[in-house]
Amino acid sequence: MPIEELMFTPEEAAESLGVGRSTIYDLMRLKRLNSVRIGRSRRIPATALREFAERLTDSTP
Repeated sequence: MPIEELMFTPEEAAESLGVGRSTIYDLMRLKRLNSVRIGRSRRIPATALREFAERLTDSTP
Protein backbone atom coordinates (compact mmCIF):
# COMPACT_ATOMS: atom_id res chain seq x y z
CA MET A 1 0.00 0.00 0.00
CA PRO A 2 1.58 3.32 -1.06
CA ILE A 3 2.08 6.04 1.54
CA GLU A 4 0.31 9.31 0.76
CA GLU A 5 2.74 12.21 0.61
CA LEU A 6 1.89 14.76 3.31
CA MET A 7 4.52 17.44 2.63
CA PHE A 8 5.99 18.76 -0.58
CA THR A 9 9.17 20.67 -1.33
CA PRO A 10 8.65 23.99 -3.13
CA GLU A 11 9.91 22.31 -6.31
CA GLU A 12 7.39 19.45 -5.98
CA ALA A 13 4.60 21.92 -5.21
CA ALA A 14 5.50 23.97 -8.29
CA GLU A 15 5.39 20.87 -10.48
CA SER A 16 2.09 19.81 -8.94
CA LEU A 17 0.47 23.22 -9.63
CA GLY A 18 2.14 23.70 -13.00
CA VAL A 19 3.96 26.90 -12.02
CA GLY A 20 7.56 27.90 -11.51
CA ARG A 21 9.51 27.47 -8.29
CA SER A 22 9.85 31.24 -7.85
CA THR A 23 6.05 31.57 -8.03
CA ILE A 24 5.74 29.14 -5.12
CA TYR A 25 8.24 31.16 -3.07
CA ASP A 26 6.32 34.37 -3.91
CA LEU A 27 3.02 32.76 -2.83
CA MET A 28 4.59 31.61 0.44
CA ARG A 29 6.12 35.05 1.07
CA LEU A 30 2.75 36.73 0.43
CA LYS A 31 1.04 34.21 2.76
CA ARG A 32 -1.22 32.98 -0.04
CA LEU A 33 0.19 29.46 0.24
CA ASN A 34 0.73 28.04 3.72
CA SER A 35 4.05 26.40 4.47
CA VAL A 36 5.96 25.09 7.46
CA ARG A 37 9.61 25.16 8.40
CA ILE A 38 11.27 21.85 9.23
CA GLY A 39 14.82 22.56 10.29
CA ARG A 40 16.22 24.78 7.54
CA SER A 41 13.79 23.49 4.91
CA ARG A 42 10.42 24.83 3.80
CA ARG A 43 7.62 22.32 3.16
CA ILE A 44 4.10 22.80 1.85
CA PRO A 45 1.43 20.54 3.34
CA ALA A 46 -0.70 18.66 0.80
CA THR A 47 -3.80 20.23 2.36
CA ALA A 48 -2.38 23.73 1.68
CA LEU A 49 -1.92 22.85 -2.01
CA ARG A 50 -5.49 21.55 -2.26
CA GLU A 51 -6.92 24.61 -0.48
CA PHE A 52 -4.95 26.96 -2.72
CA ALA A 53 -6.17 25.20 -5.88
CA GLU A 54 -9.77 25.27 -4.59
CA ARG A 55 -9.54 29.01 -3.92
CA LEU A 56 -8.33 29.50 -7.49
CA THR A 57 -11.20 27.51 -8.97
CA ASP A 58 -13.74 29.23 -6.70
CA SER A 59 -12.64 32.66 -7.92
CA THR A 60 -12.81 31.72 -11.61
CA PRO A 61 -16.04 33.02 -13.24
